[in-house]
Amino acid sequence: MNYEVIINVHSIIPVSCINGPGKRMVVFFQGCNNKCPGCFNPDTHAFVKKTGYSPKSLIGKYFRAGIEGLTVSGGEPFYQRRGLLQLLISAREDYGLSTVVYTGFSYERLSASPPARAILKYTDVLVDGRFEIAGKEPTMLARGSTNQRFHFLSDKYTEADFVMDGKIEMIIAPDGTITQTGFSKVA
Repeated sequence: MNYEVIINVHSIIPVSCINGPGKRMVVFFQGCNNKCPGCFNPDTHAFVKKTGYSPKSLIGKYFRAGIEGLTVSGGEPFYQRRGLLQLLISAREDYGLSTVVYTGFSYERLSASPPARAILKYTDVLVDGRFEIAGKEPTMLARGSTNQRFHFLSDKYTEADFVMDGKIEMIIAPDGTITQTGFSKVA
């Protein structure tokens, strides 16, 4: 039986300049068991149905000309492995996008899992580790806390590419809706 994979998505930012190198589409998966104290995105923790997309329909709907890559965060993207894999394949092969994935799992744990290794083949940069509020990142590196590690799985980027111009990005939609993203929060 052949069926379409659906990703349970919390939210999508079609163009962000603070979630990795260059302009990027950012997809926040829904569902996470880590519940790291101080997490910047606690609304993504519950395993509840949000918006479902097939990987190809998601990118097709939100792709904007001029974006350099796709960043996937959450929630925990690796809880939806099949959808994550297909999303990364579509981003790379159909749109030529670079890929960055943030996860609370360690690279070592993921590397020991054949399904996760398949995902890592389509990941340019993996940022691993749970958010630790006591080690909040004090620099402009695009990570939440200093324990989180950058794994450069291709030669596309270096750590210097993850030094952002700021920690927070505010996006105002034409209808006045304000979206906040980044690695800190405005109170």
